[in-house]
Amino acid sequence: MTTRQFDIIVIGSGPGGEGAAGQLASAGLSIAVIEEHPEVGGGCLHWGTIPSKTMRHEIQLLYDYRRHPIFQKSARSLRVDYARLLAAAEQVAAAQVSTKYKDYADKNIEVIHGRARFIDPHKIEVQQAESQESLQADKFIIATGSRPYQPDSLDFSHPRILDSDKVLQMGYSPSSIIIYGAGVIGCEYASIFANLGTDVTLINTRDRLLGYLDDEISDALSYTLRKRGCRIQHNETFQSVSVDDNSVTLTCESTQQTRADVLLWANGRTGNTDNMGLEEIGITVNHRGQIEINKAYQTNVEHIYAVGDVVGAPGLASASFDQGRFVASCIANGACGWQLIKDIPTGIYTTPEISCVGRTQKELTEQKIPYGVGRAHFENIARAQITGHPTGMLKLLFNCQTLEILGIHCFGEQASEIVHIGQAIMSQPAPGNNLHYFAETTFNYPTMAEAYRVAAIDGLQRINANY
Repeated sequence: MTTRQFDIIVIGSGPGGEGAAGQLASAGLSIAVIEEHPEVGGGCLHWGTIPSKTMRHEIQLLYDYRRHPIFQKSARSLRVDYARLLAAAEQVAAAQVSTKYKDYADKNIEVIHGRARFIDPHKIEVQQAESQESLQADKFIIATGSRPYQPDSLDFSHPRILDSDKVLQMGYSPSSIIIYGAGVIGCEYASIFANLGTDVTLINTRDRLLGYLDDEISDALSYTLRKRGCRIQHNETFQSVSVDDNSVTLTCESTQQTRADVLLWANGRTGNTDNMGLEEIGITVNHRGQIEINKAYQTNVEHIYAVGDVVGAPGLASASFDQGRFVASCIANGACGWQLIKDIPTGIYTTPEISCVGRTQKELTEQKIPYGVGRAHFENIARAQITGHPTGMLKLLFNCQTLEILGIHCFGEQASEIVHIGQAIMSQPAPGNNLHYFAETTFNYPTMAEAYRVAAIDGLQRINANY
């Protein structure tokens, strides 16, 4: 069998692999991207971010239509089933796949479909449907992503037991659902199903939702989910599940039992490293299937790198893409002239959205930093009143002495877009990062962006009554 040679082989075509391959191709290197599945894009495009966010958008439109005073009467009889929502998500994925293939072709990046396995530190075999191919490279970047964690005690072959991949194959709208795990995925699907009219029970293993968020934002999420009919049970731990032809019953260690049509297990993820021959060539993989790396994203084998979800946190598509570009720049130039940003914006696509960057009030208190708070409540923002999305707020945390912005926390419609305005200013060196920028900048009216001016003036008035 002939072995083909490349400068770099990238295993996986999700955001991490895509970012790496594109950057390396710009440096004139010969690149091959190996993708196990029939289409490029990885789990982000086909089973995670894009399908769930497309469904969320479609359901949000339906929810808004039903409660709009002009359309309420005609909307009462409007029903959209889950299968139709999935079809809309597939259309978006297909468009993205087409764009990505064109980009690979334009950059002369060869895409090879099949499953990669290391034969030695410089060679892989790619198992295809009816054949296999041998490839060799000077360096490798592993970007194989992750999949939902499945405990052995649950039978995921049963149609009533789902994970975040399998839920996208469900061909009907359940009347009730138990979601075990209240992390980002669990909270997002709780919002989706609650807005669809499904009876939702969200089981949280901790004492509050998304505890790493600012407390005020976490509390707002809990309140909004409950207001939309979602039952939240905190500090519960899974004990067992029983299933019959009509329902599934989850029993917690507290003896609390919950019954529903289906169970969505949304508690943890596992790196996609099975049967890749990694351990045989000396690469360390932890108990969750995640590859251990150093600060340069190198594995134990220095010419093999790993990026994205397969290395663990933060588990964000945006971060994975930047990690891929960072590693590619280091490989192409021998050293990287830029660093990955410290403060990565978090986007959580619940309804309403949540997005934040920087530190929380709790962290600033623990660090003994004198801080102030400025808030803009969306119910007072004209654009939010126009669009019918008055729930939410923008919260700015700043140093009382220097007025440096230390944290931005947003809960509301388009929060994941709004946060980037503040992120751009917060990333500037002094004196550019200053609360006065927002207080003294003219924003279009009416826009959601003017919430920054409202919040900045509110913060300044709290520390200076004469402002």
